[in-house]
Amino acid sequence: MLKKLGRITRAARNGDDENAPPGQFVTEKFPVLTFGPTQSIDLDKWRFRIFGLVDEEVTLDWKQFMDLEKTTLGAEFHCVTQWSRLQNTWEGIAFTEVMKLVKPGPGASHVMVHCYGGYTTNMSLEVATDNDVLYAYKHDGAALESDHGGPLRLVVPKRYGWKSAKWVNGIEFMAKDAPGFWEVRGYHMEGDPWKEDRFSA
Repeated sequence: MLKKLGRITRAARNGDDENAPPGQFVTEKFPVLTFGPTQSIDLDKWRFRIFGLVDEEVTLDWKQFMDLEKTTLGAEFHCVTQWSRLQNTWEGIAFTEVMKLVKPGPGASHVMVHCYGGYTTNMSLEVATDNDVLYAYKHDGAALESDHGGPLRLVVPKRYGWKSAKWVNGIEFMAKDAPGFWEVRGYHMEGDPWKEDRFSA
């Protein structure tokens, strides 16, 4: 089953590039920016782990993940390096849909996203459970290329692109916030482009 979610953000609604987040320029290109090598992942060996403060850990293979309810989403993408791509169509599985597979503990307030290659990024559970956050396997009608995080990446439209982690393979529920890969290196813990949360104070 495929659901469609339509989201019209400030820039798209006004049809005016000047309404993109502060300090951003608009492009129709989708640059590839990655720290470290591009991951090449065999789908037969791909696994997705849900762990941490949950009632019972769950591990899914690719077929099990793809059997979950699918969603399409129109959303902006904002990179901390100051470019924004305002029109993107993602197909994937909502974060909240995957979350139905476990019961987070009463103290769970944040998540850490884990990826092949060792990358991590953090966010509050409130941000992660917004209705426009999803695990994407298609972009603009085509399977997500490895350079852009295929076979699966997280998409968090209301945050800078480093929160939209590539090659996702797990989600960890936590009792308190903790820095991920770029956050340890000085990036902001929140990464809200409308507030220009680029770097920690």
